[in-house]
This record gives sequence, C-alpha cells and structure tokens, in this order.
Amino acid sequence: MEIQENFVNKVAASGLITFNLEEYLHTGERVVYDIKDNLFHGLMLREKDFREFVKTHDWQSYKGKNVAIICSADAIVPTWAYMLLANKLKPYANEVVFGSLETLETVLFSKALAKIDLKAFEGERVVVKGCADIDLPVSAYVEITNLLSPVVKSIMYGEPCSTVPIYKRKD
Repeated sequence: MEIQENFVNKVAASGLITFNLEEYLHTGERVVYDIKDNLFHGLMLREKDFREFVKTHDWQSYKGKNVAIICSADAIVPTWAYMLLANKLKPYANEVVFGSLETLETVLFSKALAKIDLKAFEGERVVVKGCADIDLPVSAYVEITNLLSPVVKSIMYGEPCSTVPIYKRKD
C-alpha cells in the first residue's frame, strides 16, 4: 500500500510578513568617550586645557564609529564641553550622542527605522521576529510597534509558527 502525504506549509500560506530588526542594526563600532579623562584632578574641567586638547587630539580615529559621550566622574561639566566634543566628532563619526551605549543603540535604531517605507506594510499582518542572534534593545521593539501600528492589520511578536499577538486593527 502506497501512502502519499501532502505537506502544506501553513506559515508560507498565511500571508504573514516577518520583520527582522537585526537587518536595521548599524554595524559600525560603538565607543564611549568619557570626558572624565579631561578633568583636572578628576574634579573639574579647565577650559584652557580642554580647548587645547580638543584642538590637538586626533579626531580621525573616530572615523565611521558610533560614539556615546559620557562623564563617569562625579563632576560638574559645563554643557559647552559636550557641545565642543560633538562638534569635533561629528565630521568623522557615524553617530554622536550624549549618554550610554544603550542610548546610542536607541538613537541608531530610531534613525534606521525612521527610513522605512511604511506603505509596504499597509494592511499587512506583520510578525516582528523575536529570536535574534544578537541582543537588541527593547527600545527598537517599541519603536517599530509605534511605527507599524497605524498602518498594519496586525502585529505579532515571535516566529511565524509561534506568535504573541500585540495589535489587531478593528475594522
């Protein structure tokens, strides 16, 4: 007796679109610039010394990198110092932010996701891929949910074979 089995790929037939946040990850190196290294005795910023450092430092070493500017010391740093660093870094770095590496990731994803043509997702059922090979910030998942909700039919989280419903448009 011959048994013939027909397998139907229900995931492929479902019409789901998988959205993979990993595809929007900027691959450039992430670095932290800690202004504490420019403080006099680790306590305060001396303008003359700082301006001399800014003038003579090799800013090209940040070419193509993503830079988070912080001050890890318990010191009062004037706002203009951060502005001066940003001004010197920006011609070389891909991105410059004030804050932690987590803040940097949030900004990188926000900028990448803002470039998405949302018309491609109008009325669609979207699954935001949940299992990533790298650690993605929660902020990226929140951002893509905010962007997709106004245009899609539904948003799910996970894998097409096992999803958690997030949003469903009520028609």
